[in-house]
Amino acid sequence: MSAAPARLIVRRLAVPAAFGLFVLASFLLDLPFGLRTVDSFLSFAGEMVMILPPAFVLIGLFEAWVPRDRIERHLGHEAGLRSHFFSLLLAGTMVGGLMVAFPVAFALRQKGARYAVIFSYLGTAGVVRLPMTLFEMSFLGVAFTMVRYAAALPLLILMAEVLGRALERRGFEMHAPSST
Repeated sequence: MSAAPARLIVRRLAVPAAFGLFVLASFLLDLPFGLRTVDSFLSFAGEMVMILPPAFVLIGLFEAWVPRDRIERHLGHEAGLRSHFFSLLLAGTMVGGLMVAFPVAFALRQKGARYAVIFSYLGTAGVVRLPMTLFEMSFLGVAFTMVRYAAALPLLILMAEVLGRALERRGFEMHAPSST
């Protein structure tokens, strides 16, 4: 084995090994902070195991069944500003937060969505999801939620357009991550 793959293996295993040592030390020394960290990690890992497999199946079905021309028509260059409305609908009804939003955004880009729509989709996935909105309304009220939407959505669309146009002007292209 050459030095480069060995370094890559060490780099990929360093954080999990350090976390494993931290967990072991927390159990042996009965550290409350470490035990709470382990509980939080297991809770989050359980949520990921419940959300990600069905999400990836749906993303795979999306990639197989939705034709590229339909995405280009509604989320591509010819769609204009109405494409942000479609990204708002798609992101607003999504469950799983940004864990699911990033793979969906990549699939949308591969199907021909423009960068501005990808940015508005990711922004609305973080800000305007329906489950989060209902939770917010129940605690902070409808008026607060509407003011937050009125402030956040126009700024989000404006920034998505600025960033999208800057990337397109520079000829940026998104590629699948390499396996090395």
